[in-house]
Amino acid sequence: MKSLVNRLLRGLVVAIAFALPIAAGAQSSGKPFTNEQLDQMTAQIALYPDSLLAQLFMATTYPEDFAAAAAWSKAHPDAKGDDAVKMVENQPWDPSVASMVAFPEVVITLGEKPDWVKNMGDAFLAQPDDVMDSVQRLRQRAQQAGNLSSNQQIKVTTQAVEPAPAPATSTTTVVQQAAPPPQVIVIEPAQPSVVYVPAYNPAVVYGTWPYPAYPPYYYPPPPGYWFSRTIATGIAWGVGIGISNALWGGCNWGRHDVDINVNRYNNINVNKRIDVNSNQTSWNHNPERRGNAPYRGGNDQRQKLDNKYQAGNREQYRGKDASRDASRDRASQAMQSRGVDTGGGSARDRAQSVDRDAARQKPQGTDRSATRSADSSAAREKAQSATRSADAGAAREKAQSADRSAARSADSSAAREKAQSADRDAARQRAQSASRDNALKGANSPQARQQVDRGAASQKVSQQRATGGGGGARPSGGGGGGRAGGGRKG
Repeated sequence: MKSLVNRLLRGLVVAIAFALPIAAGAQSSGKPFTNEQLDQMTAQIALYPDSLLAQLFMATTYPEDFAAAAAWSKAHPDAKGDDAVKMVENQPWDPSVASMVAFPEVVITLGEKPDWVKNMGDAFLAQPDDVMDSVQRLRQRAQQAGNLSSNQQIKVTTQAVEPAPAPATSTTTVVQQAAPPPQVIVIEPAQPSVVYVPAYNPAVVYGTWPYPAYPPYYYPPPPGYWFSRTIATGIAWGVGIGISNALWGGCNWGRHDVDINVNRYNNINVNKRIDVNSNQTSWNHNPERRGNAPYRGGNDQRQKLDNKYQAGNREQYRGKDASRDASRDRASQAMQSRGVDTGGGSARDRAQSVDRDAARQKPQGTDRSATRSADSSAAREKAQSATRSADAGAAREKAQSADRSAARSADSSAAREKAQSADRDAARQRAQSASRDNALKGANSPQARQQVDRGAASQKVSQQRATGGGGGARPSGGGGGGRAGGGRKG
């Protein structure tokens, strides 16, 4: 019964806190948030898995984009996970805000509290160390109250982290025995590809609240989103959301900031890729995406964040990473081996040392340049000579080839002419032989013999007349004529 009364009283405190405006002093320009105020703000989200928490911190620094994403999720109640993030790929939001639509119950619940979103973002920009320390304080309280442990939805571990190195100073310090590294509580999804979002009453889950003047906020899930019944620890779990690349952030507890898994980020933000030489890089707030929302601290804070953003971009485009640092170290060692001081001394001393080294190197460089020039000239002359020789050889080969071709052509013409002449001679001989044969054949024929006989007789008569014995030459003819005459007379 007593326990029930305590819970009801806590619920009443929560209801009063829900109606209260943002914590006192939260609107004071430039004034840091106190630990009490920070615990009041982070109580609502401190038990989120680290990856979701990191991206929520980033997203709250863009309150106008956050409000637009919350409105989009309300209009698309069935969109969640990687698919929802791809659906808003072309929205002009910062990628950290676009990633929040993967978890509609989160972006809608918190989007309805724009003052909380803006103050949470301003706190993380101005006091990141304090904000992350606040989360660890609350996780320790929940663990001590028996309300934070591993289960089917999350894996809770305690890890030692090395704090970020303190900036170097010129003052002498006394070396003391190093304190053990701080312990932090890490919350991860039990299954890396499935994320469960917890819903809980901060007035219950953290035990007795130590700051009565700053009771924790409690923002229940929006209507229509199913959550399991509140278990004994006071935490309820929503439906598991499948994730591949939508969560690309992580908490760096040692440096008190958040990191970006570049591969996952680029896999889902294909139009806003990050170009760096490593798989892990630190997040850097972009003031250009802030819109019209003022910063806590005014224009001074904006200018400070803009300078930080530009410096981060310069380092990113330079590709600063371990390999580049190693390259600079090797270059420094090489300069030292040539007598150039890259470390101690004033800038003027180092500059003079560089000038002296350059003066020593110049004659050597001139000699080397002359040698390279001579070598280059010899190489060019040799190449030109080889080219000329090759050209002459090619010309001779071409002429010889032409001669051989002409000779072959002349031989072919002579052979054709000889063959044609032989053909003509053979044709004439065959024609003459045929004529003789025809003549002989004609001479042996009866007609030919008769003609020959008549010719011979005619020739004989002609010969007799030529010798003058024409009367005696034809006695039978004359006698016959006389006889005929006598016969007619008698």
